[in-house]
Amino acid sequence: MSKQFFDQVSEVWDEMRPRFYSENVREKAFSIARVEPEKLAADVGAGTGFITEGLLSRGLKVTAVDQSDAMLSRMREKFRRFHEVAYRHGVAEELPLADEAVEYVFANMYLHHVESPALAIKEMARILKPGGKLVITDVFAHTFEFLKTEHHDRWLGFDGKHVADWFLAAGLRNVSVADINEECRVRSIESGEEALMKIFAASGEK
Repeated sequence: MSKQFFDQVSEVWDEMRPRFYSENVREKAFSIARVEPEKLAADVGAGTGFITEGLLSRGLKVTAVDQSDAMLSRMREKFRRFHEVAYRHGVAEELPLADEAVEYVFANMYLHHVESPALAIKEMARILKPGGKLVITDVFAHTFEFLKTEHHDRWLGFDGKHVADWFLAAGLRNVSVADINEECRVRSIESGEEALMKIFAASGEK
């Protein structure tokens, strides 16, 4: 269902996204990862390229992975002048990348759409080179049920300890889950209720 939702909103997602959260989320994720030019990164659940765009501007090479062909098509259109992007159709639980393929993995606002977060994190760790860093930005646990029906979220956010445990179980070290002092706001189309959720950054090193 989440694939259908994102297929439907792919053409307008770039206009919708700024109403939900700011570019500060991306900047803080990059700061935590200490991204360096010329390195290889994966953007998992890439959407229309919010993370990819920032990585390209910093001189990295990116593999963008998404399950929505419509989102990937939109990315190809947006970044057609860039040769530093590879596009891959796939899901987080079975990433279409080789072991130890990249120095960085980012997943922004994607984990709550994943069927098995623990398996997804294990897969993200698998494609990291030794010393590589994984940074996931998502929302802490909340009670806004309308997000399941209107946005097809599978999870109503996450408990930070659970996320940290998943990182550790995936073999990552120097694990941290921290409130980054950013918020995600989503208003219900049906009821007008506004969801206000705190955003965390979970990070670990292989």
